[in-house]
Amino acid sequence: MNEWQQRTLALAGLAQAVAAVQQLAREGSLRDNETADILYESVLAMEAPNTEAVYGSRTKVAWGLRVLLEQIGASTNKSTEVTRYMVSIIALARRYESRPEAVAKLAERLQQIQRQRDTFAFDNDTIVGSMASAYSDIISPLSKPIRISGNPDHLQRRHVQNQIRALLLAAIRSACLWRAVGGKRRHFLLSRNRMVDATKQLLMAPAASSET
Repeated sequence: MNEWQQRTLALAGLAQAVAAVQQLAREGSLRDNETADILYESVLAMEAPNTEAVYGSRTKVAWGLRVLLEQIGASTNKSTEVTRYMVSIIALARRYESRPEAVAKLAERLQQIQRQRDTFAFDNDTIVGSMASAYSDIISPLSKPIRISGNPDHLQRRHVQNQIRALLLAAIRSACLWRAVGGKRRHFLLSRNRMVDATKQLLMAPAASSET
């Protein structure tokens, strides 16, 4: 996988996370819970050997790749809401990475969550709730809250709130990964065609077990 494909895959993880937030806020549930489970797992995949391994395989973020292609390609089906979420997350990730104390605190919390999952076999709802708390305690205070649009009845439900916050944490994870593999905001203006090409290549290519 070349550098543009790695960057695009990380952006697809981000796009999938914010698309899931949008769906939850509007509908109160996800049509496919696996799309979120993959993202929750990515938060804890801190020692993944390569970009693809963070998500298990590129096929697991196919939804995110399609959403990303709609946003950066020639499609007229763009969502200003998805764009707003992505821009906000990228800015928030940059601020988070500039705060060593926040990075250290989150690393400690994620280690605790890993123990909850691996050693004590806590159920999925508890793990999601712990991720939501980590986002609220460590990430959210770094800037103005991201305004989530949707059905107020759904947004008032605690379970939906926890899922949204955990997905925003996953979005931060993907944004940080994108930056780690060389992603820059200027690429959206100066290298959009290369990003579109990489997205199409990833959608067409079979999953790989390792980077090449």
